[in-house]
Amino acid sequence: MSRNDKPVLLNKAAARQIWLRAQRLDTETPFGEGPQATAAAVEHLGYVQIDTIHVIERCHHHILWNRIPAYCRADLRQAQSADKSVFEYWTHALSYVPTRDLRFFIPAMRRHRREGHRWLSSVKPEEMRKVMRLIRAGGALTIRDIEDDELVDKQHLWASRKPSKRALQLAFYGGALTISERNGMLKTYELMERHFGWDKPPKPASVREITFYLLERALRAQGLVSLDSICHLDAPSKPQVLQLIKQRVRRKELVPVAIEGAGKQEHWALPETLETAGVAATGLVHILSPFDPLIIQRKRTHLFFDYEHRFEAYVPKEKRRFGYFALPVLVGDEIVAALDLKTDRRKRKLLLQKWNWVGAGAKKGSRQDFKRRIEQELHRFERFQLAE
Repeated sequence: MSRNDKPVLLNKAAARQIWLRAQRLDTETPFGEGPQATAAAVEHLGYVQIDTIHVIERCHHHILWNRIPAYCRADLRQAQSADKSVFEYWTHALSYVPTRDLRFFIPAMRRHRREGHRWLSSVKPEEMRKVMRLIRAGGALTIRDIEDDELVDKQHLWASRKPSKRALQLAFYGGALTISERNGMLKTYELMERHFGWDKPPKPASVREITFYLLERALRAQGLVSLDSICHLDAPSKPQVLQLIKQRVRRKELVPVAIEGAGKQEHWALPETLETAGVAATGLVHILSPFDPLIIQRKRTHLFFDYEHRFEAYVPKEKRRFGYFALPVLVGDEIVAALDLKTDRRKRKLLLQKWNWVGAGAKKGSRQDFKRRIEQELHRFERFQLAE
């Protein structure tokens, strides 16, 4: 950055408002309703993380529900399996990704096809041939359809003992297979080209195109971006992304921003994004997933909200502060509480394990109003948890 490119100074409140607007958490129904709304939300956010924890509804449904009040789980199934407007692949974690962006992931698929995958190094060629032969001949299948596996020892905590499951996963990372349907965490695998009806796959994106994609995705969904937020858990992409940022700053297409409390960490924004800085956030209440894009980058969340989230599912009970699966609660533009919730599906009840006040919620004078508004949202959240 040259001396003439003085950064625009933003306080934390203005920075939060920009990020909330980019995340579409400042509007009640930003994407409308139905499967089209689900596809539109995934396209805008760039990805929606998938996770196995099921103490409450799994995070991919939870993230979408927060932006689509009338969201139904069937809408995501429709988008993935019928409309094929979203697909599953690895971003910083396994995620739903817009199908329009698939070409940006083909180079990673080809790399895994050449080099394998560090988590799946034990997969044997004959195991790969077996699962591919079964799917080519018999159509899409799940791991439950393969009954002749001999169990083996796990290589790491998250590994499967079924050789065929590992082979399916490796073929997925290599782009030979895609997940055509998901029921809970049971995945149906299908040939990639058969699922999408391709005569030939999309043209792979170049390194330059992928760099441009990463920056544009972050600018759209984050509003204010840093090198860390653009390349979350993707350090190898940082040099190319930084070079592109510098080019766009020189062309006045990006503006350097200094956020209160960020120290030497640089941020950037589009000029038109900064024109709306200072617009007050609405008073909407959101009970967020710990895997929500607003929370998953912990250091960024701490900078913007002065809230340090604690994910304690794997922490011994006696050492937990917030609880097993605490959900941050956003009221307006502040995180004011973290609720440890659990859905009792047998008794059809949402259980409140622990209520933690944080930030502005820790000030006793504000609690009554916050509590009333949060409890109203908890009733809606419970209906979402228990809906079929």
